[in-house]
Formats: sequence, structure tokens, C-alpha cells
Amino acid sequence: MTHAHKCTALVSALLLAACGSTPQPQNGQVQAGLPDTPALNSQAVRTPGPHTGPRGQGQQELRGLWVDGFGPGMKTPAEIDQLVATAKAMNVNVLFAQVGRRGDCYCNNAAMPRTNDPAVPAGFDPLADLLGKAHAQGIQVHAWIITTAIWNSAVLAPPPGHVFTTHGLKATGRDFWLMVKDDGSTRGGSDWLLDPGHPDAAEYIKQMYVSVVKNYDVDGIQFDRVRYTDYNPVGGPNNWGYNPTALERYREETGATGTPLPADPQWSAWRRQQVTNLVRETALAVKAARPDVSVNAATITYGEGPSDQAGWLASRPYAEVLQDWVTWVREGYLDVNVMMNYKRDFVPAQALWFDQWNAFAARLQEETGVHQVSGAAIYLNDQDSSVNQVWKTREAGLDGWAGYSYRTPDKDVNENRRTKEQVLPELTTKLSGEGGPFERPVRWDRPNPAHLRAVSGQVQVGSGPLGGRTVLLLDAQGQEVARTQTDGRGRYGFMRLPLGPVQVQVGDVTTERITPLPRQVTVLPDLHLP
Repeated sequence: MTHAHKCTALVSALLLAACGSTPQPQNGQVQAGLPDTPALNSQAVRTPGPHTGPRGQGQQELRGLWVDGFGPGMKTPAEIDQLVATAKAMNVNVLFAQVGRRGDCYCNNAAMPRTNDPAVPAGFDPLADLLGKAHAQGIQVHAWIITTAIWNSAVLAPPPGHVFTTHGLKATGRDFWLMVKDDGSTRGGSDWLLDPGHPDAAEYIKQMYVSVVKNYDVDGIQFDRVRYTDYNPVGGPNNWGYNPTALERYREETGATGTPLPADPQWSAWRRQQVTNLVRETALAVKAARPDVSVNAATITYGEGPSDQAGWLASRPYAEVLQDWVTWVREGYLDVNVMMNYKRDFVPAQALWFDQWNAFAARLQEETGVHQVSGAAIYLNDQDSSVNQVWKTREAGLDGWAGYSYRTPDKDVNENRRTKEQVLPELTTKLSGEGGPFERPVRWDRPNPAHLRAVSGQVQVGSGPLGGRTVLLLDAQGQEVARTQTDGRGRYGFMRLPLGPVQVQVGDVTTERITPLPRQVTVLPDLHLP
């Protein structure tokens, strides 16, 4: 263990003892939580590199703000007016709006019930209002939906028809969808979560995103907390995923017996694959509905950044929360990867980690062509530190930056020393004023539908499990070019295809050779296995 890791473990343990859980921004409702904090030294001196200068009108760069649903921001017409005006003044071109907060929706027409948040006027549709006003100003709106966390112990009662009521603590058998820890507990910190290894829970999660895409002109969707949850040892193993239905699937698909230990490599790989299956199937369904919608994810960057694939496989996101976002990028499931690169710029170790993750993402962007965005914790930084991180992100060669969050635009607001209303005008001037990184407005376009070529399908079996089947993608010469696994309903798909005809093989059964058309997800005939 390195000196930094020892300090990390010590500080994490002290924080857990003091707070009872891994600290997370604003009541624990966003994904990453506080990054590890060895030697927090607010007096440390930053060393900014040479600035590349503001980007011009002909260039594209994602400039985003997260707008969370745990306080004022997008709940009334007046709040939305102010939000859009601020984004316009800041030359921000994407709003990641928290449409799905706790298995509910800040909208009137989705698979999940409308929020019962008393701050939202009766009958008012925040998402529809935001879309109309933001689009009029040339600003995109991406529907940020929490993927797995669906209820919180601090809130008394969910709205009617909520998934926590129908498939939560009182449900039994296959109707019980919650994520379970190895000790039998069902709450991670203050949250209850759905288990991506449960086929019905995974289907429900997928429909949350697809319903919003079908019913609203959103520019994108964003996964968040798309992983097995925290409250694990630093570096792993992950202690979650012991839902009875998920465990039954695991045993059937792998031949394992008994209950696996959290550190069992096969069990870890199986759970990691369930998250990847969920991302893949949701991305395919979204693209089938609307090929021009951006699919993106807010992804974990705990601790030090890797320098290569071996480093990634040893990283905390991969081992600790079973999130393999590098595979999602390489397989084309994401149009944009938004790293939650939540580091304090004034802490030397964290500033180094910020740069390491940016460098790793830049190499991945060059390799795959998938946009990489560095999401910064403006709530943990002073304004000058946040501006410096924008410059460093651009210098790393990434395609964009996003700040968490509109409601907590610097650490003074997060620590209740100043208000958002006091800080936002100052931050706006530093970002988009003369000499600032956002001095000139730039575009950010939706994905080009002409670039979409994908296939999806389903296996049917005479006996044995539907899930866990290895599926091969073959090119025109019959050579394997990719592989994946079926999910719990027997579904599979590929989103990076070679030119020309392809076919799919499961075991000894192969589909007919077809040439997928652009601008769509081509659905293959069912594969019938013995």
C-alpha cells in the first residue's frame, strides 16, 4: 500500500466514524461522494499550466451544469427562468437536469410516478417547461435519472404507484427488487436501491429512461449511480448484490453453489456484467426510439487515475463499485462519458488525480472517438480553482467540462457561508467574462443519427438459463469481432459494427448473415437454443 493509499484509508475511516457513511454532496444524493482526502491543505498552491485560450465559434465543446432536484433550481417557472438565464450568461450549452431523483419524475408523463415534491406547483411539468425555455436559447437538456437508488429514509412516503411501494421492503419472492448486502441489510446509507441483477428491476430501470425519451424532446439521457452501491472497503470488494432472485440467477448461470463471498472473482465479474448489460440494453432501447438522443453516464473516478488497461482493472471504480465504464465507451454504448472527476484543485494529491483521470480519458477518447467530459466538483472548490480545472480539462484534450452543481456553485455555498445568488454572478464572470475559458459561446450538437448502426436480439432456450450466454459478433469472413453476454431476459446487442454483413453466434447456433442499415437498431430474429 502506498503512502497515499494509507492516508486515504485513514481519512475515509475517520469520515465514516464521524458521519456514519461515506460523505456525499448535498444529503448524499449524487453519485460519487467526497473523493479521498489525504492531507487536506487549503493553503496548498496550485500550479496552472499555460492556457490554450478560449474556443471559438467554429469549435464544439460540451459545457455543462448539473441541476439537482434536492433543492431550488428547476421546480417552478421562476426557478427555470433564472436557471436558463444563468446558463446563457455563462455560455453553458448543456444542462444535466435531475428529472429522476428517487424513483420519481420531475415531469408528468413517464414510467415512474410524478414527484410529490411540495415545491412543484400542482399540475406543473418542470421538464416540459425547462425544455421549451432552454431550447429557445440554444441550450440542450439531458434527462439525468438516478439509476439504482429509488428511495431515501429521510422521506416519509413515496407517491402512489412508486416502485418502492410495489417492489420494496414488503414485497416477497420475485416481486422483491431491492439490492441486498451480504449481511442481509437493504439500505446503503440512507438509500434503498434496485438490484441490476434482478431481471424485472433491470427492465423497470430501462423503461424509466425510454419513457422520458419517447414523451419529451430531451437531447440526452444520463445514467447516475449506475453501479453497485458504496459502503464497502476502500478498493473493494463490493458487499452488495445479494438479492435472492439475483443470487438464484448467478448460481444457475455459473454452476456455483452456496452464497459467494464478496471477494469471489466470479461473483464480482457476474455483478459487473449485470451493470454493463443494463447500460447496453437501455442504450439500444433509447437509440431504437430516437437515434439522435445522446446516451451518457456520470461515471466514478475514485482515487488515483490509471495509466493503462491494467491500471483500470485494478482501479477503485472497477473493483469497489463494479462499474466498467471503459467497456461501455469501447463498445459504443455511450455517446459521452462524463467522469465525476470530483477533486479539490487546492489539494496537491487530488489535483494530481484530477490530471491522471483526464489523461486516461483523453487516451480513451483518441482510441474510440467517444466524447470524454471531465465533471468537476465546483462545490468542493473556490471559484479560481474551478476555473483552473476548466483550463486543465481543455489542455488535456477532452471534449468538455461539467460542473456540479448549479445549486452549490462553490465551496462557500456548500459550507453555508454564502448563497448561490451571491456566488453565481461572480462565477459567471470568471467563466465567460473577458479572458475566461467560456468567453465565446460554442455549439454542442446531438449525435448524428447517420452514425448509428447497431443490432439487438434475444435468445430462447429449451432448457437452462436465459442469462449469461456468451454471444459472438462475426464479420463477413466469419471472424469474431466482439462478444457480450445475454442479460436475465436473454437479450443482447452490439453497437460497434464492422462494415458489411454480420452474423451472431451463441454456442453452435448462428443467425443468418445480414447487413445492418444505418440510422437504426436492426432487430435480429430470435435465436432458439436447445
